[in-house]
Amino acid sequence: MIEMERKMKPESLMMSYGYKPELSEGAIKCPIFQTSTFVFKSAEEGKAFFSLAYGLREQNKGEELGLIYSRINNPDLEILETRLTLWDEAEDCAVFESGMSAITTVLLEFLKPGDLVLISSPLYGGSDHFIRKILPKFNINLLEFKVGQNKDEVIQLVNNSGLADKLALIFIETPANPTNDLIDIRSKKEIAKHFSTNEKPVYLAVDNTYLGPIWQHPIKHGADLVLYSATKYIGGHSDVIAGACLGSKELIKRVKGLRTFLGNMASPNTGWLLLRSLETLKVRMDAIAYNANKVADFLNTHPAVEKVYFLGNITPEHGEQYEIKKRQCLTNGGMISFDVKGGEKEAFQFLNALRLIKLAVSLGSTESLAEHPATMTHADVDEKLKKEFSITEKMVRLSIGVEYHEDIIHDINQALESIKK
Repeated sequence: MIEMERKMKPESLMMSYGYKPELSEGAIKCPIFQTSTFVFKSAEEGKAFFSLAYGLREQNKGEELGLIYSRINNPDLEILETRLTLWDEAEDCAVFESGMSAITTVLLEFLKPGDLVLISSPLYGGSDHFIRKILPKFNINLLEFKVGQNKDEVIQLVNNSGLADKLALIFIETPANPTNDLIDIRSKKEIAKHFSTNEKPVYLAVDNTYLGPIWQHPIKHGADLVLYSATKYIGGHSDVIAGACLGSKELIKRVKGLRTFLGNMASPNTGWLLLRSLETLKVRMDAIAYNANKVADFLNTHPAVEKVYFLGNITPEHGEQYEIKKRQCLTNGGMISFDVKGGEKEAFQFLNALRLIKLAVSLGSTESLAEHPATMTHADVDEKLKKEFSITEKMVRLSIGVEYHEDIIHDINQALESIKK
């Protein structure tokens, strides 16, 4: 018998999938294709490439989009986009120059004046700002639901808005930044289906930045589009800004179409850096998850800590949140927020006393980071909402890195001790 070809895991395929060394002088790694434009073999080839790229004709069986211009396509981006689909088991991917450019492009593509977007709360500060303060300028309506509201309650919320027939997109972030609250992806897809018609489908987009492509797979739970700040775990070295959107070929074709004309595609150098990072993504994230569990265990018992917001702290007593965690989350992740006893003064004392952990925004990198959400990443969020979501002056957010866990804990401990002094 002929042995069937083995289906390899994504972490193995990250080394070479989608790359043909023979097309690059045998280079074992994809070179940086630092070029703005590409030479056509003939005028007929140029015509064929453009007619396909601009949707003027259907793609022939086995035909690939030819290289035209790096605003449209580039070898580094094409290989990167192919590899990124593996973790989420998506049909296609579009890479952007930042996570916000991925998010804003999706919102602009799938919403038009008069439409309604339904969002979860809280959201990352940048997403919150764009949805609340920029989209209304385009006459796009906003409706939000809170953690804990069930499917029927959210459906009633939409119906009560008087804009149920205008609902076009549900945009959620789970786990929420910085509280680690969980949103049920499957339930939100059911809501999208409830309000969909043959003429107007309602799509579900999930910002999966907080757990990254290893620890949660939204498409398996019904998401139509998955979004990442690829700056975070995917890049993972605090040296590149990027974003990504994954989904079906049909939807990503629309996303890439708008990306072409907004011009917010990633550069060849960004694509090359992310290809490098993908090779170590799983080992980095495994180490981070291990460290985060150790750090959370320490924080849970420290007398200067009032409350810890961590997926590992969600237990059966938390009811639906626990059921969502079991269904959606493959680990407890690498993000921990906690409240110090006191207020902004004590939180700042802690942050200023850190030595190993860097005081900086962002997350998912090799080094551990700490920040103050209320006055930094979520500074622009309405004060009433911040209070409602427990994003208070005493909250600190940690992004756990790959350092030795006892060194991370030692640094946190000495910083907490400094508050007493």
